[in-house]
Amino acid sequence: MSKNAWRPTASIKALRQRAALLAQIRTFFSQRGVLETEVPVLSQRATSDPHIESISTQCSGETAYLATSPELGLKRLLAAGLGDCYYLGKAFRQGESGGRHNPEFSMLEWYRCGWDDRQLMAEVTELLSAILATDQVQSLSYRELFLRELQLDPHSASNAELVSCVAREMELSFTPRERNECLDLLMSHRLEASMNEGITLIYDFPAEQAALAKVLNDQQGTPVARRFEAYAGGLELANGYWELTDSKEQLRRFEKDLAYRRDHLRPLQPFDERLVSALAEGMPDCAGVALGVDRLLMLAAGYDSIDKVIAFPFSRA
Repeated sequence: MSKNAWRPTASIKALRQRAALLAQIRTFFSQRGVLETEVPVLSQRATSDPHIESISTQCSGETAYLATSPELGLKRLLAAGLGDCYYLGKAFRQGESGGRHNPEFSMLEWYRCGWDDRQLMAEVTELLSAILATDQVQSLSYRELFLRELQLDPHSASNAELVSCVAREMELSFTPRERNECLDLLMSHRLEASMNEGITLIYDFPAEQAALAKVLNDQQGTPVARRFEAYAGGLELANGYWELTDSKEQLRRFEKDLAYRRDHLRPLQPFDERLVSALAEGMPDCAGVALGVDRLLMLAAGYDSIDKVIAFPFSRA
């Protein structure tokens, strides 16, 4: 261990900028009557998302999990009648490290009752435009982005066409086999780079990527996931949904996630059946979004690494 390992990796200036950003976010929601609330970061349940891994620990002789997001707790509060609310605090994900990731990170997540994804996209744009001091904003459907950059319709393209597109657009040491794997690779390795300028919102994702969003037909009659992602400076900042409220469909998706984990030899962990019960009681129609605060600060203050905006990243924690 070096003699300077005790020092923070972020400058005092960056830490003051972080405090100012957090205050700006809280003012934004206070002015709109959105309530700040807390939910547990230590839980008896883990995420079911097959592409995210929870960090486990021991508590009172039982296995517990650090929250990968506050989503499940916030939705249970919504079902209990809390109304518009947000969480601003820590989240944790296994294996998240690098210039844009840290296993422990700051997340902002909020929900608007009676809103759909389009209305929430507008509010995300307001927040990001104010913080990033830009009025350069574009919104594209997932289909429009792929057609513009790759001349490919992601909803109707065959698996063979997607595999061929991946091979044409990037050099990989392996050949992806699954449809969603191809789409994710094209988005992360090819399309994100086309979204450097200003703020870009991508909406109407393929139905198989719905996660916890509603699936409805678009204007062309194609089933699409009513979710969106917000990008700036080539960075993904936010992921939002017009939230699924059907308890039976929620249970089906949890079970599908577990089947995927089993088939791909991923860890099998208990999902939150209490969310299913909350939806059965009646969660209000709403839209929600999660936003990475550390990345937002990187962009707003001009830093090129997440270590420069976190006092003590995992390497020094």
